[in-house]
Amino acid sequence: MSNGEGHWIPPLMSNWHSTQKFDSIKGFLRHCSQTKNVRGIKKLHAHLLRTGLLFISLSCQSKLIFTYTTCLHRNNSKTFTTLLNCINSTDPLPFNMILSDYCRSGFSFLALQTFSFMHTNGIHARVEKSGWLSSVFVGSALVDMYAKLSLINDAAMVFDEIPVKNTVCANALLSGYGEAKLWVEGLDFVRKMRSLNLNCDHFTLSAMLRSCAGLSAIELGRQVHGSVIRKVSDVEADVFLQSSLIEMYGKCGSVEKAWQVFNLAGFGYKGERKRDVVLWTSMLAVCGRNGHFEKVIELYKEMLREGIRPDGVAFVTVISACGHTGHVKLGIKYFESMVSDFGLEPGPEHYSCVVDLLCRAGELEKAWKMVNEMTLKENGSYSISMWGALLNACNEFGNVELGKLAAHKALEMDPHNVGIYVLLSNMYAKFSMWDEIGQLRELMKESGLKKDVGRNFEWGGPGRYRIGSAFPDKMALRIAYWVPSGLSLELFGYTENKDNFMRRKSQHTLFL
Repeated sequence: MSNGEGHWIPPLMSNWHSTQKFDSIKGFLRHCSQTKNVRGIKKLHAHLLRTGLLFISLSCQSKLIFTYTTCLHRNNSKTFTTLLNCINSTDPLPFNMILSDYCRSGFSFLALQTFSFMHTNGIHARVEKSGWLSSVFVGSALVDMYAKLSLINDAAMVFDEIPVKNTVCANALLSGYGEAKLWVEGLDFVRKMRSLNLNCDHFTLSAMLRSCAGLSAIELGRQVHGSVIRKVSDVEADVFLQSSLIEMYGKCGSVEKAWQVFNLAGFGYKGERKRDVVLWTSMLAVCGRNGHFEKVIELYKEMLREGIRPDGVAFVTVISACGHTGHVKLGIKYFESMVSDFGLEPGPEHYSCVVDLLCRAGELEKAWKMVNEMTLKENGSYSISMWGALLNACNEFGNVELGKLAAHKALEMDPHNVGIYVLLSNMYAKFSMWDEIGQLRELMKESGLKKDVGRNFEWGGPGRYRIGSAFPDKMALRIAYWVPSGLSLELFGYTENKDNFMRRKSQHTLFL
């Protein structure tokens, strides 16, 4: 079967059985490798996972990895990280193939990461045999190793096996929870630390603030702030903790409180403020995240007057702010100054901001040219987000044909990106292209794709309450008791059946 571009698409996976001959699978992978059909490879990968064939056939593992590596320039490292977690870690052959291809392609960091993954179990086994697991220092290193490889369950298991624990090994596991965005588990672990009589230090408090920020739990964040004031002497001089506090208040929407912390942060005993770029970058991010874009530009100029050299993160925020305020020329000027004035190499995130800047100004042709140039250099998630930004701008400015091309490019890179389908559907709906919407929805249904249900979390008292969007009428009425009278449930994501909505001019709204 062809997708219209010479790329062969596999038949529906639901018709395949676990008794399918491995020769047929290998033949299909060989064809995907020759035609660079990444979409077909990913569909087969999903089928092998669902049926369990990937776990019982080393030959399938090796062939799948080889096929992925032949299309490496069209993938990102997340695909391989997921694959590494699935395959048999005791056999070196699949890992050797990935290592070889990374080295050939110049991805030295990914090669080292894969090598570390290969030897994880070997190192752990040596520690077990030698009896060094009883050493808290060796145990902490093992916990840190597993946490940095995102193997949180293994890190927690090693932590539990350490007979005499200390705060260092606890912080290593807590850091792993934070990197994996397991905010609730991280806070639960802090409670466990108390039962183990482990004290909290600066790193523990910073990790707690990060969890509060991730959950937008401002009340809990205030309690942690109180603990910081009580436990840390000269807290204003501790830039590391102050930056965490600013980030927490900013992500919880309390910009005024973040400004209060920022204005007092960084001052030592002598009354001189530390010139710390992280502190200023944190405040820039807070202003940008909460829509205070003019303030971002003002703060950036003040930052330069103070003699603080901005880093790449600061430029991402300030260029994005220029896009939101319509300062196109200023944004381009800042982008160019990264290299000319500060010697910084722009990354894909900076190009993404410039594309967004051009899209907001209606410079769609310039944005199209830049995204095409950037796609040749980098094909990861940033390229997809750039195509998404261009698609959204095409919707806003009414360029349907260019929007279709942008959507096609994005879906070619990631055929399972639901967000692109939603943006394309919104554009079709805006211009009453109902037939195209129907075709798009059928395509999503055939691919097994659906939009994730959004949920809002609100903390109240000792409990945490959740509202989910797209809930049925009865559920809506059950939660009505705490929604303010007169508010439309549309604010909380409720609309009637989408099929009916598509063909009506007015949106049904349920009022309380």
